[in-house]
Amino acid sequence: MIKLKTILLTGASGVIGSALLQRLGHHRVIALVHHSSVLAEEVRGDLTEPRLGLDDVTYQRLRSIVDTVVHCGATISLRDGARVTQELNVRGTGRVTEFAASAGADLLYVSTSFIARNRLARVEDARSNPRSGAVPHHYLDSKQAAEELVRSSGVPYAIARPSLVIGDSDTGFMPSFQGLHSIIGALLRGALPLFPVEKDARIDIIPRDTVADAIAAMVDHGLAGQEQWLTSGTAAPTAHDFVRTCLRRASAWGIPMPTPRIVGPDAIDRLIRPVFISSLAEAERRRFDDLLALASLFDTSSPFPSTLEEIPGGPAPLSATELRDALSNSIDHLAHRKGLIRAGKEEPAQ
Repeated sequence: MIKLKTILLTGASGVIGSALLQRLGHHRVIALVHHSSVLAEEVRGDLTEPRLGLDDVTYQRLRSIVDTVVHCGATISLRDGARVTQELNVRGTGRVTEFAASAGADLLYVSTSFIARNRLARVEDARSNPRSGAVPHHYLDSKQAAEELVRSSGVPYAIARPSLVIGDSDTGFMPSFQGLHSIIGALLRGALPLFPVEKDARIDIIPRDTVADAIAAMVDHGLAGQEQWLTSGTAAPTAHDFVRTCLRRASAWGIPMPTPRIVGPDAIDRLIRPVFISSLAEAERRRFDDLLALASLFDTSSPFPSTLEEIPGGPAPLSATELRDALSNSIDHLAHRKGLIRAGKEEPAQ
């Protein structure tokens, strides 16, 4: 039997947090919000402030009733810079662990599987163009430091590490688009003639509903030191398969997407940057360099570890076919939202 809990949820308006709200409805969930508002019981505060930016009465009331904290609140932008990223992702997590300790509550921290690629990101950062404002290792450093804070806090904890979150499996719905969706949109519009990763590099994607189901199961069935990798692992598509799926869906919708060249970063540095990239306008060069920084997180054929099947009551790992279908639905959803599909166009087959 699942013990009903009183949960403080941060990041409730975000991609993962908003899906979690729907799956934790059998518990009492109180959302800590800052600027936004959600369809749930909520308190308004600030992750980076002492006592979470709450007045003393509210803070003490939460301390007396909350037995579980689910911390999704963070910046995921690669362009926020080291100071802002540390402030939100590290200091904010410290404030949350302080609250959990004072409340005697369990803590589930939502990190990222890409901490496993921090060394790779640093290698790519070292050779990237200084015009790029996207610096992956600032983000990954902050998530790694936040994990250490959680482990050393003395609070009963769990850590969930999702990979690249795409839309819901069946509909592709995504409340807000993130970095991978920007790449998909650029591919569909023909604004990305080069895909700067090796053909066999794995693009590890995980549907939003799968992530939310896994985290909800971790809450329902207890925490106790779990560190779960919410990834596709060996089922993740290669860059070649990813581009092919985009081309197939573009063709089905009548979107004139040109076929991009899949070119490894070494070839781009040796052959393409000196001849072609230098001739682009400043804004275009910056966008290309930002894309290279993001792509550095994918540039390996080694799969992430995946522990989805180890979570009691959690979702089953997705097969390569199921992932392809989920990606197709996300592409379709984005194409509709971005107005890339002609009005009156009938729904094509997958």
